Amino acid sequence: MMKIFFTIIFMLPMIFLSNWMILIFSMILFFLVFLNSNLMFMYFVNFSYLFMMDLLSGSLIYLTIWIVLLMILSSYGVKNKIYFLITLIFLLFFLILSFSTSNIFMFYLFFESSLIPTLFLIFGWGYQPERLSSGFYLLFYTLFGSLPLLLVIFYIYFINNSLFYMMISLDYNFYLYLGLILAFLIKMPMIFFHFWLPKAHVEAPISGSMILAGVLLKLGGYGLMRVFMFLKGVYSLNNLFFMSLSLFSMLMIGLICMFQVDMKSLIAYSSVSHMSLVICGIFSLNYLGMLGALILMIGHGLCSSGMFCLANIMYERSGSRSFYFNKGLITLVPNFSFFMFLLCINNMSSPPSLNLLGEILIINSVMSWSNLSFIYLFFGSFLSCCFSIYLYANTQHGQLFFGLKNFFSINVREYMLLFLHWFPLNILVMKIDIFLMWL
Repeated sequence: MMKIFFTIIFMLPMIFLSNWMILIFSMILFFLVFLNSNLMFMYFVNFSYLFMMDLLSGSLIYLTIWIVLLMILSSYGVKNKIYFLITLIFLLFFLILSFSTSNIFMFYLFFESSLIPTLFLIFGWGYQPERLSSGFYLLFYTLFGSLPLLLVIFYIYFINNSLFYMMISLDYNFYLYLGLILAFLIKMPMIFFHFWLPKAHVEAPISGSMILAGVLLKLGGYGLMRVFMFLKGVYSLNNLFFMSLSLFSMLMIGLICMFQVDMKSLIAYSSVSHMSLVICGIFSLNYLGMLGALILMIGHGLCSSGMFCLANIMYERSGSRSFYFNKGLITLVPNFSFFMFLLCINNMSSPPSLNLLGEILIINSVMSWSNLSFIYLFFGSFLSCCFSIYLYANTQHGQLFFGLKNFFSINVREYMLLFLHWFPLNILVMKIDIFLMWL
């Protein structure tokens, strides 16, 4: 782990060179060195006094580094470049610390610390004046759930004299159960606590949307998986309520997506729908559910981030995120339309993609819990397909808006950005046996 931290620290002087390509190549080198070190494959777990790395944390750290690399690639024309890159490096630092710590209080600390660079991204590089209210929504929704979690962590230490995941063992009641999971459910987000997500996505810059969809939502899933390592017993029966609510939310959010006229808003609501399926997988507390939730989180992180890049490319050309202004693009930029097709069908979980494998595992898990859940799973998956087709068809077909006659060609950097989202999303499924080492 010290290798990772020193690598991030040595990246800071490169920022002041203001050479984006050097920084991007150094991030790629960082990713490849970390990948070739095989930290999570050498043993079942790499454990130390403060840090650990198993397959769960290692795969999410890989995802974090990859998404931050693509954030730098997507924000080539941003203003105040030095401050922007420093914000990204600190965000990367806090996220890697969050995923690699073995102490639940340290996880809470870094979990909350990642909010600060995210708020800087939204406030400093957002599009509209409403970014202030959306940043406050993000902050206070998260803090509302985090205060009970902090109190429960203090209680665990008072009773158990340890905060390491592997060493926590105590009797629970309903309030401890709710305090441990509420912060993570809001972060994912669960329905009725999801209002901050569309607002934050719509007002955030492209880099903010990518990190929100790609990594920050996964902090909630990661926290729930860690908490359920020691949160077992009678109160786990309350999981039935949250699974039922999440199945219901898949149906309702899918219907809401079909009424959206803003591209980023539709993609943000689709994230809520997919995260509801992840919640079902985690709360089922069986092997297939946990494994499917991890795979779907990684697949959704790549796919949703790529779709926000597509929406941003259209927004930069047309000046609008509305479906009414972005139409008929297949006649102007067919290559772009091809990438939009690839990411939209991945969003509806077509083969071969990580989303499909994750959904198959979670559906098996949830069906083993209750046969009646197939009704919501069927309609949720069907509506996921519907709003993905709706997004593609509305933007690529139809009458070309006259203001888009000067829609200039998309450059190689943007095609590379889209390709680097799509490629791991469809290639990783061929090496899926590495995920079977977990649990």
